[in-house]
Amino acid sequence: MEVNKNTSYKLYAVVIFLTLVTLGVFIKLTNIQMVEGSYYRDLAKKKTVKTHVIPSNKGNIYSADGSLLATSIPHYTLRFDAVTSNKQAFSKIFDENIEALSDSLSAMFGKPAYFYKSELKQAKAKGNRYFFIAKGLNYSKYLRIKKFPIFKLGPNKGGVIFEQETVREHPIGLIAERTIGYERKNEDGIIGGKGIEWSFRNYLNGKDGKRLMQKMGKGQWKPLRDENELEPKDGLDVISTLDVYIQDIAHHALLKQLVYYEADHGCVVVMETKTGHVKAISNLGRDSKGNYYETINYAVSEAHEPGSTFKLVNMLALLEDKLADTSTIYDTKGGKIFIGGKPITDSGNKNYGKISLARAMELSSNTVLVQSIYQKYKAQPLTYLKHVSNFKLDRPLELQIKGAASPTIPKPGDQLWSGLSLPWMGWGYGVSVTPLHTLALYNAVANDGVMLKPLFVSEIKAWDKTIKKFEPEVLNASICSKETASKLKKVLENVVVRGTGSSLYSKNFSMAGKTGTAKNNYDKNNQHYVSSFVGFFPANEPKYSCIVVIHKPSVNKGYYGADVSGPVFKSIAQKVFTDSPTLNEVKSKYLTSNKPFEEKYNNYYKKLDSKNIPNVKGMMAMDAVALLENMDIKVVIKTAHQIKEQSLEPGTPITKNLTIYLQ
Repeated sequence: MEVNKNTSYKLYAVVIFLTLVTLGVFIKLTNIQMVEGSYYRDLAKKKTVKTHVIPSNKGNIYSADGSLLATSIPHYTLRFDAVTSNKQAFSKIFDENIEALSDSLSAMFGKPAYFYKSELKQAKAKGNRYFFIAKGLNYSKYLRIKKFPIFKLGPNKGGVIFEQETVREHPIGLIAERTIGYERKNEDGIIGGKGIEWSFRNYLNGKDGKRLMQKMGKGQWKPLRDENELEPKDGLDVISTLDVYIQDIAHHALLKQLVYYEADHGCVVVMETKTGHVKAISNLGRDSKGNYYETINYAVSEAHEPGSTFKLVNMLALLEDKLADTSTIYDTKGGKIFIGGKPITDSGNKNYGKISLARAMELSSNTVLVQSIYQKYKAQPLTYLKHVSNFKLDRPLELQIKGAASPTIPKPGDQLWSGLSLPWMGWGYGVSVTPLHTLALYNAVANDGVMLKPLFVSEIKAWDKTIKKFEPEVLNASICSKETASKLKKVLENVVVRGTGSSLYSKNFSMAGKTGTAKNNYDKNNQHYVSSFVGFFPANEPKYSCIVVIHKPSVNKGYYGADVSGPVFKSIAQKVFTDSPTLNEVKSKYLTSNKPFEEKYNNYYKKLDSKNIPNVKGMMAMDAVALLENMDIKVVIKTAHQIKEQSLEPGTPITKNLTIYLQ
């Protein structure tokens, strides 16, 4: 009996345990179904369906003359999903159209039709949902493929899958690449950048779209439906102030001089006098192999001791305070003076005797310019420094592009200030400013005393509609009187006619400016020169101002500003002054409107017979290249401007692997 009782208790315990387990399972299932059901359904959906971001088309950057500087080129990869939701209907469509589809693919990609027919049939037989067909397709091919048999039914009914990748390209190459700039991205998005691309990203970058994608296994996804949940919104276009013609001249003139003098790096900026529009900016640095690239925007971000180009500050201060005039006579004292026990000498230890202040500026006499400042302002240095502040030389320029360097101007009470600070400023030492600071000052003199901020962008556009316009910005309405500006313009012209820049003089065109040669004495093991030339042209009615700064030229070949940097300035002035009127006339005939490149291109493209070579004579080079390459024609080009000759006559039939040469 006792054994039966124990057995019964064990049986009851097992029954109670199983009942509790069953009850627990029932409660858990009920909780999952009724309470947590929505959570798990959402979780399952997230693992099989996700929202795919469709990148928006980024706006383009144009030059002032309508040339394309930066654009986003879409590249597509073509794949095929051989399994659809309605297998029976798809099989019928596939069997009826596979011949036509294979013929279309063969005509586009060059392989035999039977190759594509065999590959697509195998993909269908294996149930391949991600069969690769081609990659690197341009937009015109993308549009054509969407109309192919079977594929024209879309991703769900026709199995076509397009993967898009956007590549940012600069049609004019490396010229002004650093100023045009870039955006740097990682998986989390934009993390930094430089130049116009970065500074105007809020305009250039549109709003991304959204599309639901369904998982097919093995990390592969396809669109859930034909339409997007949210269509992407294109970015706006940025119209820069750069002129491709002037930019090309400036870039190659600087490059030629850097190579000859084996210099470390240099920059050149050309600015329109009346507007402050930067028409050209080139920044070239040398790598370890001796090649030069756009690496750092030296004109914007590098502050350095300017040397003699800073002497214009002295002249402005003295004339405006009426403490001296251009005719005031100074004694050079044999070409050598001492201040605070430190020697200041004229270049080459020359003895100019007694000369006027104007003549001292023409000859860049250190002894006279230092004496003039030290004598008049040593008891009142703040009066002199007030002029420096009025010229905006003591603060960063609030430019449209980021990265402007801060200048260094010592002031009484600062750690940098000493008894030598004021006289050392007299010949451009003990201070540091960027090339753009110096250029803005000289441009103000050329502009009758009106100081303008350098501008890199003139407007924001949505196609032909102006969204925002950037008008010329006045930094100081009058840094000096018109009388003072007139006197100094004549002095700067004489620098070229009979002063330190006389080797640059030409009777065919006029220009004015100042040479600068600064020696870096801070690092005894790495002493080097900074050669510069800054001024404007034509001298009588200035249209452009320009600065050239070259660092570390080979002392064995030369280091004076007139020899190293001056020829770059002259080359730019000569070509722009003598060639631009004719070129601008041609441009005006070609650019009949201000509409962006794509609109002109699309309208032109619609008129073409895509089977024959078009006539691209008279088109801008970058327009012609984009047009021809989209027709699968290889282009070899020998110009950065307008097309004058083409190797294949218009109307020539387009064949496979065709190459055209443009001049």
